[in-house]
Amino acid sequence: MIALIQRVLSARVDVGDELVGRIGPGLLALIAVQPDDGEAQSRRMLERLLGYRVFADDTGRMNRSLAETRGALLLVSQFTLAADTRSGMRPGFSTAATPEQGRIWFDRLVELARDAHPGVETGRFGAHMMIQLVNDGPVTFWLDTG
Repeated sequence: MIALIQRVLSARVDVGDELVGRIGPGLLALIAVQPDDGEAQSRRMLERLLGYRVFADDTGRMNRSLAETRGALLLVSQFTLAADTRSGMRPGFSTAATPEQGRIWFDRLVELARDAHPGVETGRFGAHMMIQLVNDGPVTFWLDTG
């Protein structure tokens, strides 16, 4: 499982004219599921999302986690993160899970997140989404459970 996380002051996801998810300060996490992902990767990704220290402490150092700050979490499925871009001029997607498998493990990640942390929002799996965000920093990291 792959996540591209961004520390945000705010973020929102719209599908057409419908607002489907919105957060204030916290993390926007774009999530890609890979073919071999399962329960262990979902749990590990949640551990990393909640525990990764990207928020400032009293001295201004990135030393606090989402769990410590009780910031919001916006989870958005994005299979293109798993694309194979090593050659050619067009991405390949054999390194991404099938849509069916992706939905199972993305939904499981959402379920685990909602059980463990307040303020979890999502996009809409498989939909064409418009994402707006105010990146705080900018602070952006690539997390991988593999």
